[in-house]
This record gives sequence, structure tokens and C-alpha cells, in this order.
Amino acid sequence: MALNILVVDDSSTVRAVIRKTLKLAEIPVGQLYEAANGKEALDILADNWIDLIFADINMPVMGGVEMIDKMSEDGLLKSVPVVIVSTEGSKTRMEQLKQKGVSAYLRKPFTPELLKNVVDDILGVQDGS
Repeated sequence: MALNILVVDDSSTVRAVIRKTLKLAEIPVGQLYEAANGKEALDILADNWIDLIFADINMPVMGGVEMIDKMSEDGLLKSVPVVIVSTEGSKTRMEQLKQKGVSAYLRKPFTPELLKNVVDDILGVQDGS
């Protein structure tokens, strides 16, 4: 099952790292969409089927928390799992995000194995072996 994944981060370098890590983790990707902020991400979500979102917290225009709030208002957060990818890892922040409906939290830097485990936990993707 190929997944449509949306990567939301204001750093093109971080988006490239996530793209490469998905490949190294052998995640079956159908379409990979990229957005530089939450507003761009919401625009992509309005027009495309997305199975999973990887999003940063701190971005210009619209940050990850505001994007999550908007997704909650539209009921999107219930159907599209969000994984926060950030260097910010305070327990308080992580708890707040979990309460908002975030599925998982990946702290930068992360390994392909860790990313694969998170995707497997959320979507139940198995590699067939």
C-alpha cells in the first residue's frame, strides 16, 4: 500500500532529510507533497488525499500548532494522522500536542528505524517479511 505523505517544514534541507529517511526506512510512498508552512499544508490537504503528515512546530506564516488547530476545526485531524518532527522536546509541549490529537512525536535528529517504527505504529504498515 503506497502512502501519500505531506512533509511540512520551513527548511528545505529538513524536508529533503525526511524525504531521504522515508526512502531509507523503505516506507512505501505513493505521492510525497511538501509545504513550507501550515498554510501551504492546509491548501494541499484541501486538494489531495493524504495518509500521513510530518510537521514542524515553528514555521513562519502558520506554525504546526496553528495548523493542527485548523485541522481539528475541519475534522481533518481525526482522519489524517500528524507526526510532529521537531528539536523542541519538552514533556509539557509533547503532552499539549497529544491532547490536540497529534499521533506521534519525532525528535530531531532521528533514524530511519525510528521513523519506520512511528509509521508502522500509526498506520500498521508492514513490510511483508
